[in-house]
Amino acid sequence: MPQTGPLSALTDDQTGRGGRPANGTATTVENPPQTTAPSETAPPRPGTGEPTPSTTAATKAASPAKAVSPTEAVSPTEAAWSAEAASPAKAPKRHSHTTVTKELAHRTTETDVFPARWVRISGTRFRFTAHWPAAHPFFGPVDNRHQDPMVVGETLRQASMVLAHAEFGAPADTHFVMWDLTVQIDPSALLLADAAEPVEFDVVCSEVRRRGRGLHSMRTTMEFRRAGRLVARGTGSTGCTSPRAYRRLRAGRLNATDTPVPLLPGISPRTAGRARTDDVVLAPADRPGVWHLRVDTGHPVLFPRPNDHVPGMVLFEAARQAATAASGLHPFLPSTMTAEFTRYAELHSPCRIQTEVLDERPGEVTVRVSGRQDGEPVFTAALTAARPARVRSLS
Repeated sequence: MPQTGPLSALTDDQTGRGGRPANGTATTVENPPQTTAPSETAPPRPGTGEPTPSTTAATKAASPAKAVSPTEAVSPTEAAWSAEAASPAKAPKRHSHTTVTKELAHRTTETDVFPARWVRISGTRFRFTAHWPAAHPFFGPVDNRHQDPMVVGETLRQASMVLAHAEFGAPADTHFVMWDLTVQIDPSALLLADAAEPVEFDVVCSEVRRRGRGLHSMRTTMEFRRAGRLVARGTGSTGCTSPRAYRRLRAGRLNATDTPVPLLPGISPRTAGRARTDDVVLAPADRPGVWHLRVDTGHPVLFPRPNDHVPGMVLFEAARQAATAASGLHPFLPSTMTAEFTRYAELHSPCRIQTEVLDERPGEVTVRVSGRQDGEPVFTAALTAARPARVRSLS
């Protein structure tokens, strides 16, 4: 079957500590059945009414247009809240906090779980508490002042799966895909000095489509605050696939883990904006502004277990590293990151990463990133960051 489905962007089970030899062979596939959700979580509720195809998440993918400040009016979160408030559905009774487990978040270790607990506000609105550590094996600080902005997207990803399982009835062995992702960040609020302070974020679930009593797809829109200060907003649309449907979709590709993937030499860590060579996901190509995707199937965070395709986290990180290398900004602190995913990225075909650097607004740089494989588009992304002010010499 031609692989034209969406690539899972930050939604596959992708973290852990049990690293394997780089690009070795394996015989199992990632995302094995998770344990059943804790008994205190809410049972699935009746369907909410399926939207028409023109209003599904796939047709409302976020556009990588100009950057939008998290503090600007009419945010996606506010629009989602307005729609939720206008719904005639009666809100269920608010219940006590429920703990996020590593199984619900599709993590393999507790230290990789960023959302800590949540409470239901209504049938489609929830409030979470999260912790963003000052140090993490992969989501570590980008300099001596700022936390990694990618932790916002990872938290959104985890919270979306937690709610899909515990509040919307997605079975434990569900495969998740994310069609699109947009994150708007205030880098000045993402400081290492504040890392001990918990993060609270509100979630609105919209475009909810049911499959029986389970979940087919939905959009989650979130607003993150730390000590009352707005840090970020984000939104993404998530789809659910059963193991049987996934096997049909990936027929002929599930044994891809049996063949080793050549590990390409990476670009310098500083150029990519990383501290460690092992975390670089770009390899040199034939001209400036273009790279090849570097796939290290032994990476303990990006490939904690065998996978029949390149995880979406790798592609999103490749976009960030490409934006850093193309812009020359160190650190590259994005105020906006968007991504759209069109197909699975296969392990054994070269994936070409191309960039275009744009100066669309004064004092900002936007880098558009695209990934292509076998002549077909895999993903597109756009990242916008502020250019540091030039210091004029007094001599």
